[in-house]
Amino acid sequence: MKTLNRLLLIFIGAFVLNLIWEHLHSVLYASYKGEAVTNLILLRAALFDAAVISFLSYPFLRSEALRRKRWILYLALVIFAVLLEKWALMTGRWAYTDAMPIIPFLDVGLTPAIQLGLLGYVSKRVSDLSETKATFT
Repeated sequence: MKTLNRLLLIFIGAFVLNLIWEHLHSVLYASYKGEAVTNLILLRAALFDAAVISFLSYPFLRSEALRRKRWILYLALVIFAVLLEKWALMTGRWAYTDAMPIIPFLDVGLTPAIQLGLLGYVSKRVSDLSETKATFT
């Protein structure tokens, strides 16, 4: 049950952080499927991002060996984000404004490329701190 509680904490933390992030960097997107970027689209994106972070975090909660190699999780999240961006741009799912900083050679936006890795890290750390705090009480 402890693992499920931690996973729920990661999901909630990731959802809140991603919802804030989505709203902050939404000005860097010109459109979603040729239409305006709405609050509902941002909410769905935050839910998806939280689900991805949670899903990829699960093995790192269950395995002591993986727990000691957390960098693999954050790298996997960044790679997933870059591949998702490449796919979304190729299929016209969304488009950037000229203000979006682009990563050379990868040709994807900087903010979406680092989003999952960075927010996954923060969500996991919050979960770790909550577990540590629970241990002391």
